[in-house]
Amino acid sequence: MAELLKLAVAERKQTGKGPNRRLRATGMVPGVFYNQEGVNIPVKVERTPLQKAWAAAGSTQVIDLEIDREGKTEIIKALIWRLKYDPVKPLPIHVDFFGIDVNKALKVSVPFVLQGASVGVKMGGVLEQYRDMCEISAKPLDIPTEIVINIEDLDIGGRIHVQDLDLPKGVEALHEDNYAIISCIEPGAIPDEEEGPAAEAEAAEGDTEAGAEG
Repeated sequence: MAELLKLAVAERKQTGKGPNRRLRATGMVPGVFYNQEGVNIPVKVERTPLQKAWAAAGSTQVIDLEIDREGKTEIIKALIWRLKYDPVKPLPIHVDFFGIDVNKALKVSVPFVLQGASVGVKMGGVLEQYRDMCEISAKPLDIPTEIVINIEDLDIGGRIHVQDLDLPKGVEALHEDNYAIISCIEPGAIPDEEEGPAAEAEAAEGDTEAGAEG
C-alpha cells in the first residue's frame, strides 16, 4: 500500500457558533469526524494543511487522519467527506471527515475527464457531454480520482455510453440504464438536451410501440 497523505486534527471541546467563530479567527476550521458505526467526534484542524489535503485528495481519496484526543493520537483511514466554504471569502468554514473500512466498498461520484481529440470534431462535428460525474462502487483504496474517456475515435453521429467505459480493476459503474455520456453531433444539429436515462427510456418505449403497430 502506498503511503497515504496525513492530516492532523484535534478533538474540539467547545461547540456552537460563538466558539466556532473564535476558532476560525485563529486560522482553525471546526469539523466533525463520523464513522460507519455512528460515532461522531467534534474536531478542529489548521486551515492551510486542510486546504492542501483537499486539493490533493478531494472527497474520494483516502487519507490518514491523525486524531489527537486528550494527548493520545489515533490514526484512522478517512475521507474528507464535505468541505463547506464561506459564501463571500474563499475560505473553508467547516469540514466533515468520514472514517472508512478499506475492505468495504463505498459508493462515490468521480468526474469524467475527456482525453484526445475527436475525429468527428476534426471533421466539423460538435461535442455534446451529458454527464460530468460517474457514480461508482469500489473499495476506498481503489477509488480513482477521475474516469478517463478517450474520445479520439468518436466520429460524427457516434456516442459513448457508460457500458463502453474502460474502468480500473475493482471499480464498478453504478447505473440502471446504459446512459450516454458524450456524443459528436453534426454542425447545426439540435442538441439532445434531455439525453440520459429518461430520454433513452422514452426512445426505447417509442421503438416498442412502433414495432407493435407495425
